[in-house]
Amino acid sequence: MKSKRFGNKYFLRIDKGEEVVGSLYNFCKENNVKLGSLTGLGAADRLTVGLYNTETHEYHNKELIGEYEITNLTGNITTKDGELYLHLHITVGNEEYEAFGGHLNECHISGTCEIILDTVDGEVGRFFDESSGLNIFKID
Repeated sequence: MKSKRFGNKYFLRIDKGEEVVGSLYNFCKENNVKLGSLTGLGAADRLTVGLYNTETHEYHNKELIGEYEITNLTGNITTKDGELYLHLHITVGNEEYEAFGGHLNECHISGTCEIILDTVDGEVGRFFDESSGLNIFKID
């Protein structure tokens, strides 16, 4: 991953063969980013997306293999129990112009991935919410 900073924004380039979630996590740890939002686009050839069932409180994952255009990568950066917490969603399209999307678990880049990370001074935590079964913003 390559990066360039302008004020509170980072422009990130994730290169072919790199994995997005791990690269972002490591970047945030190394640069002490604890709060922010991001958007991105690019190309991937292997990714795993998840869909959360709010009734059963279970994630269902799907692995996608092939050439995919990342039409939207979006997310936020917070903390949970003092640890970095990335919440990422992705939408990708295939050669038939079909779109797939969901919670991003893993994404391997086949071309490039360009991300703009907007950081914020501060910290917003998360807690496990029993009623939804999700880790949600802790805003008091």
